[in-house]
Amino acid sequence: MNPYLDDDLITLGAHVRRFASERIAPGFQARDRTRELDRALMREMGSLGFIAPELPQAFGGSGLNALAAGVIMEEVARADLSLSYINLLASLNSQILAQYGAPAVVQPWLTRMTQGEAMVAIALTEPGGGSDAARLRLRVERRGDEYVLNGEKTSISAADQADAVVVFGRTGAPDSGAHGVTALLVPTDLPGLSRTRFDCHGQRAIGRGALFFDEVRVPVNHRLGEEHKGFVQVMQGFDYSRALIGLQVLAVARVALEETWAYSTSRQAFGQPISAFQGVSHPLADFDTQVEAARLLCLQALWLKTRGAAHSAEAAMCKWWAPKLAYDTIHQCLLTHGHGGYDRGLMEQRLRDVLGFQIGDGTAQIMKTVIARARVGRAAVPA
Repeated sequence: MNPYLDDDLITLGAHVRRFASERIAPGFQARDRTRELDRALMREMGSLGFIAPELPQAFGGSGLNALAAGVIMEEVARADLSLSYINLLASLNSQILAQYGAPAVVQPWLTRMTQGEAMVAIALTEPGGGSDAARLRLRVERRGDEYVLNGEKTSISAADQADAVVVFGRTGAPDSGAHGVTALLVPTDLPGLSRTRFDCHGQRAIGRGALFFDEVRVPVNHRLGEEHKGFVQVMQGFDYSRALIGLQVLAVARVALEETWAYSTSRQAFGQPISAFQGVSHPLADFDTQVEAARLLCLQALWLKTRGAAHSAEAAMCKWWAPKLAYDTIHQCLLTHGHGGYDRGLMEQRLRDVLGFQIGDGTAQIMKTVIARARVGRAAVPA
């Protein structure tokens, strides 16, 4: 019994799990080795309505809610966290495009995204300024009916695979902080835009990399929101993605626990299953308890979003706690499997995949600052 998931959502989750088990899970390790995202599989997910289902039908979505997106996210991530980035990026960026973009510009992109025909990345981080996101240096200069971009973005998920990128750059004075930032939708085939890919520890199918802008010209109608206010307006959407990330990594921890519980009953030592030893079963029970509690927190954050209620603190809690908890849980599962877990395989790949979320998309320190400000105000927690 789950207070946030009704029968329709449970049925949806079972439907996605069948698809993910049959179509996504078998290629989990191969995609990690080849570092190739399966575009055909992405289109298949789109045809089934598994990408950005919360979008209205007019934008190509299914008209469902944020909890439906979370349920789908869990089942895809359970099979392959790296592939579930398709869902994460689509849910975050489609909200931004639908709310702040010019309809004639963003409508085709939204349709292609939900159909699995296009991927849109988000470019906020810059060299030397990962957590200080409001101090951007990528320059955006207006020249007539165009914006001209010069600078660099780094640690961008799907940097070398995205068909377009939501780019944050500085249109205001160098010292204008968050109030001098403008957001633009930038197709990646524009002249002057180049990109590289990093050799990352995990999440290798989706990858991360850098984007370089050398006199890249973007039409003014590709602006998202008001000039100079892109950071303040668009960053509000990150509460949503933070809750989704929580479910994303916890889904990986949950399947690791399921497999490890089963292993502990089949592995014999000293004439009995190792589950009989408290040194084995108690750590698993401990992590199982925490994972269930963290999942409820993530679902609560999405539930609040569906009601238009404030959920910044809850989303920040999801973002700092769930990735750390997922990593620690999978680590314990790996140790329980012994040398079999340490060998190249499902468990060690899961461990590598979830680790990245303790670094990207908002560090634990930043998330705790968000929570503190929600509790006592920005004046009491200025930095």
